[in-house]
Amino acid sequence: MMKHNYVTRILSSLLAATMIFALAACGGEDNTQGAQSEERQESSQPATEFTESTTNSESDEVADAASDNGGAAQGGSKILIAYFTAAENSGVDAVSSASYTTIAGTAVGRLRAVADMIQESTGGELFSIQTSVVYPADGGELIDYAAEEQDENARPELTSHIENLDQYDTIFIGFPTWWYDMPQALYSFFDEYDFSGKTIIPFNVHNGSRFSGTIDTIKELEPDATVIEDGFTVSERDVADAAEDVAEWLNGLGY
Repeated sequence: MMKHNYVTRILSSLLAATMIFALAACGGEDNTQGAQSEERQESSQPATEFTESTTNSESDEVADAASDNGGAAQGGSKILIAYFTAAENSGVDAVSSASYTTIAGTAVGRLRAVADMIQESTGGELFSIQTSVVYPADGGELIDYAAEEQDENARPELTSHIENLDQYDTIFIGFPTWWYDMPQALYSFFDEYDFSGKTIIPFNVHNGSRFSGTIDTIKELEPDATVIEDGFTVSERDVADAAEDVAEWLNGLGY
């Protein structure tokens, strides 16, 4: 009987030791799985950081591209498109002015028409050069008046003004050729503003004389600006169909 009890105690001890060993093994396996899980989580973090870095880099590239395209990403254009047209200074409806053309059934000043084409490609801001002078609407009278202004070396008073010139890096400036020169209103314009450090890109509407010597004149008036000699010029008879030519010209300038 005592022998039987002794054997029973031995078996019970062996059984208890076996259970303890099994539990210890399970616990070790759980810890190993937990460590492996943590290692997998840590190894996934660099991939997430790399994805975020790539996304930020792509965003920077998009922002840089938008900045190159007139600064539209910053919510304001760095390009100004200034133009002078007698049609907006004649005091009459554009249809009655000798300086208008018809675009999509609408009468508009010729220089304004070209300015609109430039704006469509560059996103620049339009600025109409306005004066206190009421220019004749009749073509013949306008030519005579332009000659008188030149003879007097007049400086028409400007009634429109650029509010913050500093925000613009590039200035497109458009004008008609009158008697192989710029309108005297353009001389008033260049007298008022200092375009030092800025890029000036001329565009022009003519009746056969193209730019004449006006680009050289602008360079003399604004010696500290970069004046692009490859300006756009178009006959007044071809303004309505000039959109493709304007786009091609701008493309050649990088717009």
